[in-house]
Amino acid sequence: MSKNIEELREFNDSELQDELKKAKEELFHLKFQLALKQLENTAKLGQLRNRIAQIHTVKQERLLAKGEVKSA
Repeated sequence: MSKNIEELREFNDSELQDELKKAKEELFHLKFQLALKQLENTAKLGQLRNRIAQIHTVKQERLLAKGEVKSA
């Protein structure tokens, strides 16, 4: 999870999708641990949400570069 957004930009589309899936699964498990009062590092929730946002940003950048999405 130490990869920054520049490293994400080097991923191909399938690797990016896999990374997104892993991050969402980990976030789900952390939320479950939080609900059960078993989560020790609550800062990790925010880090994962930021990671997911970074992945979505890279995906959106690629769509805009291809001209597949009209910008607002």
